[in-house]
Amino acid sequence: MKFKMDHIVINTVDIETMLHFYTNILELPGERIEEFHDHQVPFPSVRITVDSIIDLFPKGLWENDKPENVCRPNLNHFCLSTNKAEWELLQKRLNNNDIAIDDGPVKRWGAHGAGISIYFRDPEQNVIEVRYYESDEADKPCMLNS
Repeated sequence: MKFKMDHIVINTVDIETMLHFYTNILELPGERIEEFHDHQVPFPSVRITVDSIIDLFPKGLWENDKPENVCRPNLNHFCLSTNKAEWELLQKRLNNNDIAIDDGPVKRWGAHGAGISIYFRDPEQNVIEVRYYESDEADKPCMLNS
Protein backbone atom coordinates (compact mmCIF):
# COMPACT_ATOMS: atom_id res chain seq x y z
CA MET A 1 0.00 0.00 0.00
CA LYS A 2 1.31 3.48 -0.84
CA PHE A 3 0.42 6.63 1.04
CA LYS A 4 1.20 10.33 0.89
CA MET A 5 0.91 12.67 3.85
CA ASP A 6 -2.28 14.68 3.30
CA HIS A 7 -2.54 16.89 6.37
CA ILE A 8 -1.63 17.45 10.00
CA VAL A 9 -4.09 19.10 12.40
CA ILE A 10 -2.84 21.36 15.18
CA ASN A 11 -5.31 22.40 17.88
CA THR A 12 -4.65 26.07 18.64
CA VAL A 13 -5.51 28.40 21.49
CA ASP A 14 -4.54 31.65 19.72
CA ILE A 15 -5.32 31.11 16.05
CA GLU A 16 -4.09 34.53 14.89
CA THR A 17 -0.69 34.15 16.55
CA MET A 18 -0.35 30.70 15.04
CA LEU A 19 -1.38 31.94 11.59
CA HIS A 20 1.20 34.72 11.82
CA PHE A 21 3.92 32.24 12.80
CA TYR A 22 3.20 29.70 10.07
CA THR A 23 2.63 32.25 7.29
CA ASN A 24 5.26 34.86 8.22
CA ILE A 25 8.02 33.03 10.10
CA LEU A 26 7.86 29.72 8.22
CA GLU A 27 6.53 31.47 5.10
CA LEU A 28 4.01 28.73 4.35
CA PRO A 29 1.23 29.92 2.03
CA GLY A 30 -2.08 30.39 3.82
CA GLU A 31 -5.20 28.61 2.59
CA ARG A 32 -8.77 29.69 3.31
CA ILE A 33 -7.67 32.44 5.72
CA GLU A 34 -10.02 35.06 4.31
CA GLU A 35 -12.86 32.54 4.27
CA PHE A 36 -12.07 31.67 7.90
CA HIS A 37 -12.13 35.34 8.93
CA ASP A 38 -15.46 35.72 7.09
CA HIS A 39 -16.84 32.67 9.00
CA GLN A 40 -17.35 30.72 5.76
CA VAL A 41 -15.08 27.82 6.81
CA PRO A 42 -14.35 26.46 10.31
CA PHE A 43 -10.54 26.62 10.14
CA PRO A 44 -7.64 27.91 8.02
CA SER A 45 -4.71 25.91 6.71
CA VAL A 46 -1.15 26.47 5.54
CA ARG A 47 0.33 24.60 2.60
CA ILE A 48 3.50 22.53 3.01
CA THR A 49 3.59 20.97 -0.47
CA VAL A 50 1.25 20.39 -3.39
CA ASP A 51 0.09 17.27 -1.55
CA SER A 52 0.08 18.28 2.13
CA ILE A 53 -1.21 20.99 4.45
CA ILE A 54 -1.37 21.85 8.14
CA ASP A 55 -4.89 22.58 9.40
CA LEU A 56 -5.02 25.04 12.31
CA PHE A 57 -8.08 24.25 14.43
CA PRO A 58 -9.32 27.19 16.52
CA LYS A 59 -10.26 26.45 20.12
CA GLY A 60 -13.98 26.39 19.30
CA LEU A 61 -13.52 23.22 17.24
CA TRP A 62 -11.97 21.18 20.01
CA GLU A 63 -12.45 22.81 23.43
CA ASN A 64 -15.64 20.86 24.26
CA ASP A 65 -14.32 17.49 23.11
CA LYS A 66 -13.58 14.82 25.66
CA PRO A 67 -9.88 14.87 26.58
CA GLU A 68 -9.27 11.49 24.96
CA ASN A 69 -10.63 12.87 21.68
CA VAL A 70 -8.67 16.14 21.64
CA CYS A 71 -5.17 14.80 21.36
CA ARG A 72 -2.80 12.36 22.88
CA PRO A 73 0.68 13.37 23.99
CA ASN A 74 2.30 11.01 21.49
CA LEU A 75 3.49 13.50 18.87
CA ASN A 76 7.09 14.40 19.60
CA HIS A 77 7.57 16.77 16.66
CA PHE A 78 7.03 17.09 12.94
CA CYS A 79 9.69 17.77 10.33
CA LEU A 80 9.70 20.02 7.28
CA SER A 81 12.51 19.86 4.73
CA THR A 82 13.84 22.59 2.49
CA ASN A 83 17.03 23.46 0.65
CA LYS A 84 20.12 24.80 2.41
CA ALA A 85 19.62 28.43 1.33
CA GLU A 86 16.03 28.54 2.65
CA TRP A 87 17.12 26.72 5.82
CA GLU A 88 19.76 29.40 6.46
CA LEU A 89 17.23 32.18 5.83
CA LEU A 90 14.83 30.54 8.29
CA GLN A 91 17.53 30.51 10.98
CA LYS A 92 17.95 34.27 10.47
CA ARG A 93 14.16 34.85 10.67
CA LEU A 94 13.97 32.80 13.86
CA ASN A 95 16.83 34.82 15.36
CA ASN A 96 15.34 38.15 14.21
CA ASN A 97 12.04 37.20 15.86
CA ASP A 98 13.65 35.98 19.12
CA ILE A 99 12.56 32.38 18.52
CA ALA A 100 15.01 30.06 20.25
CA ILE A 101 16.51 27.07 18.50
CA ASP A 102 16.17 24.21 20.99
CA ASP A 103 18.61 21.88 19.24
CA GLY A 104 20.92 21.99 16.27
CA PRO A 105 22.24 22.35 13.78
CA VAL A 106 22.61 18.60 14.12
CA LYS A 107 22.85 15.72 11.65
CA ARG A 108 19.81 13.43 11.84
CA TRP A 109 18.23 10.66 9.79
CA GLY A 110 15.04 11.35 7.82
CA ALA A 111 12.97 10.28 4.83
CA HIS A 112 15.83 10.92 2.38
CA GLY A 113 18.76 9.86 4.55
CA ALA A 114 20.98 12.05 6.70
CA GLY A 115 20.23 15.75 6.85
CA ILE A 116 21.10 18.80 8.92
CA SER A 117 18.31 19.82 11.29
CA ILE A 118 17.28 22.52 13.72
CA TYR A 119 14.47 22.22 16.26
CA PHE A 120 12.33 25.06 17.58
CA ARG A 121 8.82 25.66 18.90
CA ASP A 122 5.80 27.43 17.48
CA PRO A 123 3.95 29.92 19.72
CA GLU A 124 1.97 27.10 21.35
CA GLN A 125 5.04 24.95 22.04
CA ASN A 126 4.69 22.37 19.24
CA VAL A 127 8.18 21.20 18.32
CA ILE A 128 9.14 21.68 14.67
CA GLU A 129 12.21 20.25 12.99
CA VAL A 130 13.39 21.89 9.77
CA ARG A 131 16.13 20.22 7.78
CA TYR A 132 18.00 20.21 4.55
CA TYR A 133 19.67 17.25 2.94
CA GLU A 134 23.35 17.64 2.16
CA SER A 135 22.84 16.03 -1.23
CA ASP A 136 19.92 18.35 -2.07
CA GLU A 137 19.99 18.89 -5.83
CA ALA A 138 18.61 22.42 -5.36
CA ASP A 139 21.90 23.45 -3.74
CA LYS A 140 24.08 22.20 -6.61
CA PRO A 141 25.00 24.46 -9.51
CA CYS A 142 23.30 23.77 -12.81
CA MET A 143 25.85 22.20 -15.14
CA LEU A 144 24.20 22.50 -18.56
CA ASN A 145 26.14 21.20 -21.56
CA SER A 146 28.86 19.69 -19.43
